[in-house]
Amino acid sequence: MAEIVIPYTPRPIWRDTIHPALTVNRFAVLVCHRRFGKTVGTVNEMIKKAVLNERKAPVYAYVAPYRNQAKRVSWEYLKYYTNPIPGRTVNESELYVELPTRHNGSPGARLYIIGADHPDALRGIYLDGVILDEYADIKPELWGGVIRPALADREGWAVFIGTPKGQNQFYEMYQHAEKSAGWYSCIYRADETGVLPPEELKDMQAQMTEMEIRQELLCDFTASASDVVIPIDLVTAAANRLLKDDDVLGQPVILGVDVARFGDDRTVLCIRQGLWLKDIRTFAGLSTMETASRVIDCINQHHPHATFIDAGAMGAGVIDRLRQLRYQVSEVNFGEIAMDAQRYANIRAEMYFKCRAWLEAGGAIPQNAELKTELSTVEYKFNPTGRIILEPKDKLKERTGKSPDLADGFVLTFARPVYINPSAGGIEDNAAGAEYDPFADM
Repeated sequence: MAEIVIPYTPRPIWRDTIHPALTVNRFAVLVCHRRFGKTVGTVNEMIKKAVLNERKAPVYAYVAPYRNQAKRVSWEYLKYYTNPIPGRTVNESELYVELPTRHNGSPGARLYIIGADHPDALRGIYLDGVILDEYADIKPELWGGVIRPALADREGWAVFIGTPKGQNQFYEMYQHAEKSAGWYSCIYRADETGVLPPEELKDMQAQMTEMEIRQELLCDFTASASDVVIPIDLVTAAANRLLKDDDVLGQPVILGVDVARFGDDRTVLCIRQGLWLKDIRTFAGLSTMETASRVIDCINQHHPHATFIDAGAMGAGVIDRLRQLRYQVSEVNFGEIAMDAQRYANIRAEMYFKCRAWLEAGGAIPQNAELKTELSTVEYKFNPTGRIILEPKDKLKERTGKSPDLADGFVLTFARPVYINPSAGGIEDNAAGAEYDPFADM
């Protein structure tokens, strides 16, 4: 092969440390400060590996949270750095560059620019390598459900890059890389790398808030976590706990139902018994009658002692239908007054903080990436009266790109206490909507 010179001169830190590490490790997590050059560096790593790949029809992808963002951030880089390669072609409509083939009748290596908001572009294909940029903003199911299987055929590589945005899935992936063989992990802070000139760094710090400095320049995963209701560490620990039926024997069974409002929202049913979240069911596109039917199926299987249903929007119709059929259910309006009204602005805030206390007490949840992400992204603040209020659901959806349906369904199981009555030899009647307090006997 003739020598190909790409117009890329890596910074010393990339030349001496990062590129060599990416050569010998299949997976990597790069936590980098702003303006570190992570996109340029990883795009050139992808180009190098594509040029050297001797297999038929290699496929690579750079994935960012949104297609427009991916195109704006990396498309020009990809075209510029591959321009010196003889015979390379560019497809502007599908956003890929194709290198000349080594095999007659077979395509050459293709390097795609893809948005995580269009995941169908990744389904059904294999991948020789992938870059996931700003992984904190990418839906977690894309990795486990689409990208990781796509790497299996070719034993492809993956690089996760980003700047911290609290203790979320990117933080969790970094922690995984820290303790896993075959993974490379690193954190590069602006005050250590020398990438930004000292005067520029000083000027930036003078114009940024302390939170922005810690997050954007110092790569502090805890920077925005101070206002998060449930830290990711609590959620991760809960997902790693394993309970069985004997561990919660005699504890009330509680069903929480968050009914889809509109659009891409989902209806979620959660069954919790004591310190164990035992079952999560999700449904989309159901009518009121169909939703009521799914709730009945769950009630008949688990025989909950209390059922709490979100009464907002479509929920009221589901509640009415279940009551027509003589099922005892309790309605919960997320904006209604909290039981501890001096501390919480509404019951939604109270339920999330009860959930946090439950996790701290040893609660166990399934290994569900969506649930873990949703639980660890809800933020809170204090209103003018000094009471705790959560980030509005619409604002949360705007910030994260999705509604916290699973988390809301789960926290509904904490709406009100359901007490055990030992003298009666069973559970008190909870038609009024009480919920088991997991700390009552501690």
